[in-house]
Amino acid sequence: MTSHRKHLVKDFNHFITCYVCKGYLIKPTTVTECLHTFCKSCIVQHFEESNDCPKCGIQVHETNPLEMLRLDNTLEEVLFKLVPGLRKKEQQQEVEFWRRNKSKENSNEDGPICKKARVDEEDDDKGDGDYHRSDTQIAICLDCLRNNGQMGENIVKGLMKKFIRCSTRVTVGTIKKFLSLKLKLPSSYELDVLCNGEIMGKDHTMEFIYMTRWRLRGENVYPMVLEYRPRIDFG
Repeated sequence: MTSHRKHLVKDFNHFITCYVCKGYLIKPTTVTECLHTFCKSCIVQHFEESNDCPKCGIQVHETNPLEMLRLDNTLEEVLFKLVPGLRKKEQQQEVEFWRRNKSKENSNEDGPICKKARVDEEDDDKGDGDYHRSDTQIAICLDCLRNNGQMGENIVKGLMKKFIRCSTRVTVGTIKKFLSLKLKLPSSYELDVLCNGEIMGKDHTMEFIYMTRWRLRGENVYPMVLEYRPRIDFG
């Protein structure tokens, strides 16, 4: 009869603990350049001061290492099964933390405590608080369309970082809001978002545009390119 050796949780600590804080991985996030995994908050805070991996020292990205991070939902589920009660404990600690440490800049914002409450209460907009982090992602290049004779084009200087990654469920309307905020457009201006020269409707999702405009027209270039142009809204 074959004997089965029982393993203790500590036998797996090397795989489920964070190199930075030495605690269990909370929202495990992997650096795609070296495949080292850390707590999401730990690695994000580290990259505010450095572009190098805290474990192996490799340069993750010259300017924006946050682009090289990926959430590991599978590892998170494994960890929750290995450590009973960790999920509930982490949620309680996060809520308590934000209750104790409300800062002035967060007092008027929809902070993590509010997002957690929405998920737990299963409101009508369930999942929005998680920002679609488990959705299929798509890389997009946002290019400013110039020299088109449109009034207002001179006000736009273009994005400093034009490559973004978002959920395939994101709509053109959301992209417009993102661009308006980043470009600091006056309220009297509107943006058109185009793919292959065709203006996209505000309710079109990125997946819909990719499947019906970008891919089917023989475009094999990645990421998908969306163009935007400003115009004065006379409405």
